[in-house]
Amino acid sequence: MSAATIVIVPGWRDSGPGHWQSLWAERMQGAVRVVQDDWITPKREAWVAALETLVLQSPGPVVIVAHSLGCIATAHLSEAAAARIGGALLVAPADPERRAALADFAPVPYAKLPYRSIVVASSNDPYCPVRLAGAYARAWGSEFVRMQNAGHINVDSGHGDWPLGLALLQSLTDDPHAPTGARPPFEPLATL
Repeated sequence: MSAATIVIVPGWRDSGPGHWQSLWAERMQGAVRVVQDDWITPKREAWVAALETLVLQSPGPVVIVAHSLGCIATAHLSEAAAARIGGALLVAPADPERRAALADFAPVPYAKLPYRSIVVASSNDPYCPVRLAGAYARAWGSEFVRMQNAGHINVDSGHGDWPLGLALLQSLTDDPHAPTGARPPFEPLATL
């Protein structure tokens, strides 16, 4: 069985230099990053299609690492694409119903995800109330990690390498049945 491919799914306006997603993409062996044709005016059909193509073309299972609108795009995936996902780290999900530029992604699916997932949200995220993120987590059947005063969990809120996120990702990629000392599917960040 092949190791899971890490698929990094940025949100609205992409994740620029210094963002934990960008840092991880540079350092994780075999990680792939979704590239959208239009980061500024996101259209659900195009964004979901780009993500689905990447997931379905992966040689084996994938683990999603999504931020903001990338979390919502992940929730919109077809059953065929979702069946290829082994786990998802869904960080600071967006609220497309309250932000006009993201309205094409509404309504947000409230169906249970068919894979293990962790939703991470902040008590003071300016783009999604923590109660709404908690509602997503309950609907999706996700574990919920609530961070105190962590903003949108991006560069602006001081989250560069973000070791906690990396540990959460590791919990999704660890295979409890793998032999001791088995090589992880990515290289750990040098700063840890």
